[in-house]
Amino acid sequence: MSETPSCPKCNSTYVYPDPPLWVCPECANEWPQNQESQPQEPDESIIRDASGNELQDGDSVVVIKDLKVKGASKPLKIGTKVKSIRLVESSDGHNIACKIDGFGAMKLKSEFVKKS
Repeated sequence: MSETPSCPKCNSTYVYPDPPLWVCPECANEWPQNQESQPQEPDESIIRDASGNELQDGDSVVVIKDLKVKGASKPLKIGTKVKSIRLVESSDGHNIACKIDGFGAMKLKSEFVKKS
């Protein structure tokens, strides 16, 4: 066995093995022992729907919750199908750009849709 690594999160040297993991008692970080390099953080650029499915440009999705729309007299109803979505970077969480019949162009949060 190789020498004990330092914690990738807090750089503590007080790491101990708890097969199949390394454990840091200072920050409670855990990572696999068999991993040679530093553990990779989850890719934040992957956009997932409410069920955890990865979304891509051009996918069709279904709205899973009635959503109030600013400036509209009626809500976006559950079960509304949205075709040809576009994934966009957004700081406010609205990471899907689309056009919806009866509403026009709008942005949605991926947590309120399910891939169809």
